[in-house]
Amino acid sequence: MTEHSRIDTSIAHPARRYDYLLGGKDNFEADRQSAHEIEKRHPTARLSALENRFFMHRAVRFMAGQGIRQFLDIGTGIPTSPNTHEIAQTADPSARIVYVDNDPLVLVHARALLTGTEAGRTTYLEADLRDPQAILGSQELKDTLDLGEPVGLLLIAVLHFIRDDDDPVAILNTLIDALPAGSLVAASCATPEYMPAEQVAALRAVMERQWRDRTGDELRALFARPDLELVGPGVQSVTRWWAEDAPQPRPAIESVAANGLVARVVR
Repeated sequence: MTEHSRIDTSIAHPARRYDYLLGGKDNFEADRQSAHEIEKRHPTARLSALENRFFMHRAVRFMAGQGIRQFLDIGTGIPTSPNTHEIAQTADPSARIVYVDNDPLVLVHARALLTGTEAGRTTYLEADLRDPQAILGSQELKDTLDLGEPVGLLLIAVLHFIRDDDDPVAILNTLIDALPAGSLVAASCATPEYMPAEQVAALRAVMERQWRDRTGDELRALFARPDLELVGPGVQSVTRWWAEDAPQPRPAIESVAANGLVARVVR
């Protein structure tokens, strides 16, 4: 079975919908219709997608500045430049990156576009965040990353697709347990706390069981471990997280409705 034959174009997929909201062309009618339904309830959904992407850029630059030279990017989505490896390998051409997503279409594009520098290495793993053991046990990861050295773990705009019955704490604990001291974790998640209650209810209704937004406190609780220290400014709107390093002017937090954090593993 080819990757193309496993792509169901009749059902919206988060990676392809995200691609559409970011202005990409690698999406289908079901993805566009789903995005339009979201935009009816959250008119600044495109801005939210962009701001999550900009947060990722700043987090990777920070990690690279802290000496991180290998990255595990889960929920990477369809490649949209600059990607994690482009930012990381600008800091050090030998940086290594493993991209993970559960959409076969992402695999098609990743193989073509996520090539990286000659000195470094990038690879793509088709897997689901809900099965962290499969990610950590994959040969692709073992061949690319050294889990004895610090890793930058990226979970950008993906945690709101992990429901409570998926046991997000167990998923995160499995991943973080595998990271050595000095590793850094960056995550962002949609939040209801900046939007009117009726808008939140409308979004939850259209997303049905695909969605679990979380307040800042709920996001913080997912990472409440004694061996994790939040990097300042802690859990903040992605529009405010290191705003001085972001594109100006900064949008209102109500227009983006997502929080982000970066945390350091301190064992």
